[in-house]
Amino acid sequence: MKILVTGGAGYIGSVTVKKLLQEGHDVVVFDNLIYGHKENVPCKLIIGDLTDKEFLFKSFENETFDGVIHFAAYAYVGESMQDPYKYFYNNLLGGLNLLELMVARKIPSIVFSSSCTIFGTPTKLPVSEDDPLQTENVYGESKLMFEKMLSWYDNIFNIKSIALRYFNAAGAALDATLGEAHNPETHIIPNALQIALGKKQSFELFGNDYPTPDGTCIRDYIHVEDLAVAHVLALQKLERNKKSDAFNLGTGKGYSNKEVLAMIEKITGKTIPTVVKPRRFGDAPEIYADNRKARNELGFEPKHSDLETIIQTAWDWHKK
Repeated sequence: MKILVTGGAGYIGSVTVKKLLQEGHDVVVFDNLIYGHKENVPCKLIIGDLTDKEFLFKSFENETFDGVIHFAAYAYVGESMQDPYKYFYNNLLGGLNLLELMVARKIPSIVFSSSCTIFGTPTKLPVSEDDPLQTENVYGESKLMFEKMLSWYDNIFNIKSIALRYFNAAGAALDATLGEAHNPETHIIPNALQIALGKKQSFELFGNDYPTPDGTCIRDYIHVEDLAVAHVLALQKLERNKKSDAFNLGTGKGYSNKEVLAMIEKITGKTIPTVVKPRRFGDAPEIYADNRKARNELGFEPKHSDLETIIQTAWDWHKK
């Protein structure tokens, strides 16, 4: 298949592009390179912004695609609560322009990079696809709103979609060629690894008084290689069934912040000095996925998402 990947120069996008190419697909990446990295793209790259509808349409006036994978979005929860305009403008207008391109070029299907943040603080665990959608930040709301837009474009234009609701993407490519490099970096594993490399002095632990066994937040970590496979499976399912759907992507198990830091110390052989800070607004004490639907209907089987593999691959990449 010929696939358009928006945001394909970013962390999850670049690993997915690599997987698509390995599977024999023809891939074109569209990315503004604000957060992506040009050197991560081993195929045709068009540098542009989805909010520029004229440029987007001009870029693809003479070609079409069998499907789209849509990663391109701003994704900092804290920033979204400080600058909601930036997030609604980019994440919704960019997505809307992409859908209009799909209508104009008769592209039949799209896989959307959604998020577990659309569930807010869960009412029960594990979180299933049918649980209440109750976003608590602008970033999550922009993801939920685009899922609703996808539903309308299915109803009106018959564009089929699968929304993949990630939990915590982590780890690096198994061959250590691609990894997580955000600026600013807000995720626990790369931040702690920077300390192990001597690039930072201490780790800021936001809250140690949560109602969890060790007082720190519990999260469901999913290896980026497993996420990449899930996107290929979603494309294949859309090709076969031509039916819109949504899936939670996680392991069904959570690790606390302290457990993550302990594993990092074990793998790196370095001590991670920690400074306890107040809780961050909107951080749920505990969240992990019910992934049975993804297993049963998508064929999703996380193979690399044990905590040791996640951190070992991230460490191998960061050392390089």
